[in-house]
Amino acid sequence: MLTVNIHEAKTHRSRLVERAAQGESFIIAKAGHPLVKVVPLLAGEGGATQRLGFLTGEIRVPEDFDRMG
Repeated sequence: MLTVNIHEAKTHRSRLVERAAQGESFIIAKAGHPLVKVVPLLAGEGGATQRLGFLTGEIRVPEDFDRMG
């Protein structure tokens, strides 16, 4: 995995963002110590972005859902 220092990341930000958008992850380091890992948005947890509201109107929550017993 590619590791770049902060100065290099600032200098080549557009190029690095393009590489991440193409699916390549990389690490940004300061003084040789890793600080952050940059990953493409679609490669995050679960492998895909979550779609909010995709079941709207398809399910119904009962009125007494949050009552005990």
